[in-house]
Amino acid sequence: MSSKWRKAKLALGLNLCAYIPPETNDLPEKSSDAALLSQSQNNWAFGPSRLSKSFSRSSKKTCSICLATMKRGDGNAVFTAECSHSFHFHCIASNVKHGNKICPVCRANWKEIPWQANTLEPLPGRSRINPVDLLPNNGLMTAVRQLPPRPVSYRHVAQLFQSPEPAVFNDDESLDHKTEKAEDISKFKSHVDVESGTTIAVKTYPEVPAVPQFKAYDNFTVLIHVKAPSFSSHDHSINQSNVSPIPQNPRAPVDLVTVLDISGSMAGTKLALLKRAMGFVIQNLSPNDRLSVIAFSSTARRLFPLSRMSDTGRQQALQAVNSLVANGGTNIAEGLRKGAKVMEDRREKNPVANIILLSDGQDTYTMNSSSGSQNEPNYGLLLPTSIHRKESPGFKIPVHAFGFGMDHDALLMHSISEASGGTFSFIEAESVIQDAFAQCIGGLLSVVVKELRVTIESVDSQICLRSIKSGSYPNHLVHDGKTGYVEVGDMYADEERDFLVSVNVPAEFLNKETSLLKVRSVYINPLTKHTVTLDSEELRIGRPEKAGQEMVSVEVDRQRNRLQAAEAMAEARVAAEQGGLAAAIVILENCRKTLSQTVSAKAHDRLCIALDAELTEMQERLSSRNVYQSSGRAYILSGLSSHSWQRATARGDSTDGSSLVQAYQTQSMTEMLTRSQAALLSSPSVHRPLRPKPR
Repeated sequence: MSSKWRKAKLALGLNLCAYIPPETNDLPEKSSDAALLSQSQNNWAFGPSRLSKSFSRSSKKTCSICLATMKRGDGNAVFTAECSHSFHFHCIASNVKHGNKICPVCRANWKEIPWQANTLEPLPGRSRINPVDLLPNNGLMTAVRQLPPRPVSYRHVAQLFQSPEPAVFNDDESLDHKTEKAEDISKFKSHVDVESGTTIAVKTYPEVPAVPQFKAYDNFTVLIHVKAPSFSSHDHSINQSNVSPIPQNPRAPVDLVTVLDISGSMAGTKLALLKRAMGFVIQNLSPNDRLSVIAFSSTARRLFPLSRMSDTGRQQALQAVNSLVANGGTNIAEGLRKGAKVMEDRREKNPVANIILLSDGQDTYTMNSSSGSQNEPNYGLLLPTSIHRKESPGFKIPVHAFGFGMDHDALLMHSISEASGGTFSFIEAESVIQDAFAQCIGGLLSVVVKELRVTIESVDSQICLRSIKSGSYPNHLVHDGKTGYVEVGDMYADEERDFLVSVNVPAEFLNKETSLLKVRSVYINPLTKHTVTLDSEELRIGRPEKAGQEMVSVEVDRQRNRLQAAEAMAEARVAAEQGGLAAAIVILENCRKTLSQTVSAKAHDRLCIALDAELTEMQERLSSRNVYQSSGRAYILSGLSSHSWQRATARGDSTDGSSLVQAYQTQSMTEMLTRSQAALLSSPSVHRPLRPKPR
């Protein structure tokens, strides 16, 4: 009993619950984002010291779900369960509506549950049903009837939790066209992009600047480097008093669907941390962004439609997230299906759309019942065809997957992200979940390039493109070898993409230089909706009669190292899956030795140093079968995801500024991480655990 009591106090005292805003009559009609965030931090400050001193005295005076006080005469119905724990009636009713019949405090199974069908404010167009008429002998209903009416209704709660899900999710909230009209932005920026340097920058680097005139080469490497423009939101400042953003310029608004695992394994600290992380996400979305949350366990349910994150939208979203209770199995396929359906059925679309998936366990439904082979499960069954990148080229909604803790299925989560065009992050330490989400949305809220296609063209009839190495980005070579292209898609502000192109170089008998190729980039500006086309200059190399010892380009060598390291990671993972942990360690060690002899390593290149540190970490996570299964597999897969997409992912503590594995972090991601860590530090009861040093 004492053990359960300590767990209850721990669960309630770690300052981990999402913020529930005060009732609308306690707030001004239009409160600012700064005020909301300031209030949220004040309401989150429930430290363990406070609870430990007065827990026994205050547990019956405080709702264990919203952590607000329960006073007689304030118009709030109170439900006391058979296990003696008390809650606001509307708080526990929303939990029961989602099928949770377990006490959130002591996890006792309830035989009698609060009946909530119409105890809240009736839906528009429906008459109020007297619950006492339906349950005349229920003392709780009698008590509810005797309570004085509240001056402010719970209409928004009724809409969120009582209405059944529609067959078609076309009830998304209309976009606010008054704040950012594309036509108005176009008038201002239609001729500014090229002149002001806000377009992407494309550079080409040959592996050496010159080759002998009379010598031919079959495999000459050229680097195509693409960098997205800087984001105007870097002018944002962070108010340290309330950690709120102060926007200066418009950005592309986002449609975001979060698909969250609330199975039984998420109970306790995990769910509390998830609620806090979602609170951070909600507070950092603007009124032009829209959010919908899907919660899944044995089944999946949409908590609320795709809604703008206005003041009212934030309050409703926070209320919905805080109502979640962990229970049941893990049906990832059903959660993804509903998340995709929200995106498919929406009437209007913001320029940017993404899905975030978080799970801490193994799928216990689709994979177990439909897989043809347990050795090689068909993870494609989990991903709806509508968001599968290969099957639906016109519907591009990346799924950014987060594997939470040591028991999640890393292969499954990585497969989902890879197939949809998203990234896979490994949240090893539970306390890092908010930082991992912050890094992700820091990128999603800074998209400056959409649907980028990079086309490489040979400018000499004798020159052919041999291959294009583009990681996970689809590429295609035209059959004559004269043209190739890479489908890059969206880019965050300041992101960089590097592709290695192999060409042949013919002997040159007349000229002192040879023109190899040129690059054309076509993309959509998400703010103006304009299509931007940029042509690079032709890449030329010198052709002297006798060339000296040319130094290999550090830029080219750096990307060769990245690709070589990624290949070694993939080979090591295959060996480890087959039981060859020692062989996997040897593969990584050989790669480290090879990288140490390269030009970029000798020049102390930052990426090369980070690659060596990452490979060393992976070797340590291959030390035993147990270590590999609990963390090594996920760490390697998240590394592969990061290098193949050239995008930052969370790996253990890799969101930490002291980590070397942060080569792809952008300024927008760093700023959002700073905001997240400032919010955590402002709560005195929250302590970030230190990760043990590598052995």
